[in-house]
Amino acid sequence: MYIVETLNNLIHQTAFFNLEPGNYAMIVVALVFLLLAIKFGFEPLLLVPIAFGMLLVNIYPDIMAPYGDGGAGGGLLYYFYKLDEWAILPSLIFMGVGAMTDFGPLIANPKSFLLGAAAQFGIFAAYFGAIFLGFNDKAAAAISIIGGADGPTSIFLAGKLGQTTLMGPIAVAAYSYMALVPIIQPPIMKLFTTEKERKIKMGQLRPVSKLEKILFPIVVTIVVSLILPTTAPLVGMLMLGNLFRESGVVRQLTDTASNALMYIVVIILGTSVGATTSAEAFLNMDTIKIVILGLAAFIFGTAAGVLFGKLMCVLTKGKVNPLIGSAGVSAVPMAARVSQKVGAEADPTNFLLMHAMGPNVAGVIGTAVAAGTFMAVFGVF
Repeated sequence: MYIVETLNNLIHQTAFFNLEPGNYAMIVVALVFLLLAIKFGFEPLLLVPIAFGMLLVNIYPDIMAPYGDGGAGGGLLYYFYKLDEWAILPSLIFMGVGAMTDFGPLIANPKSFLLGAAAQFGIFAAYFGAIFLGFNDKAAAAISIIGGADGPTSIFLAGKLGQTTLMGPIAVAAYSYMALVPIIQPPIMKLFTTEKERKIKMGQLRPVSKLEKILFPIVVTIVVSLILPTTAPLVGMLMLGNLFRESGVVRQLTDTASNALMYIVVIILGTSVGATTSAEAFLNMDTIKIVILGLAAFIFGTAAGVLFGKLMCVLTKGKVNPLIGSAGVSAVPMAARVSQKVGAEADPTNFLLMHAMGPNVAGVIGTAVAAGTFMAVFGVF
């Protein structure tokens, strides 16, 4: 009897006796994400940990329970997730992005700020769309940041506004659209531009001095934080990382922020975000609405950036290639690479990458400012 009872207990401890049909559906979704990341190379640094976290939580849901909660709970991913909730990991991601990114193209062409601002139209379109679909103000604000194709800022704002129940779908949608930038953006860019416009070659950017590169992160931090103090965690960390890079006196910190620390944070953030997508939390109408809103917002943002680029093209008498406007979303540097790719398809001798990096960096700052604006509106600090 003892052996039979032991075997019976062992069998009933297996996942087969504890999972719902929705869990199996989410396991399939996780496997599809892994396929996209590993076989097709869609943003593997993000999708692999997200998909694996999704796999884990749908096989063993208690992995997201606090350690010792009712005698169960894996503990690890729960505490990883708390770092998302407390906005620690998104801020560290921004520091890594700053340490990896050259802000020179934006400094050389300050008009790029306008293109970055135009691409934020998708955020506010998504906000009103979410209100229309029945979400409350704070939930709509958290969802809307997906329009900037900015995963860390989406997580940051969802946590700050207390929308933790929506954080999983919001983060997965944001990171998925970031990974799909090379697929989603080109048709929109071609739809709103002519072949002649896509062939426009832009003049070489002016050289940017070392002093300018050092002063830029300091000045931006002071100005933006004074106007919107709530943006300090994101903009401040972004600019701190860039100051590491440009000062030239803390090479070890630059290397750590842009490599080891960045990759550690990506692992923790990606896995914990994936682990929020249990079948119970993910398979519902709100998630479908969020995915649709995110896609619509991303399309609107891309289109707005390109259309504003067309306006600048007219005002400068053909000196601005409208394609660089699409890089105003926050997916750095992927969106800039897409601008380069589409431009090169029209004319293989066209080189738009550095010109597109200006709006791309401006988009990162713009999305953080949009998040700070929502926090200020709702009185959240």
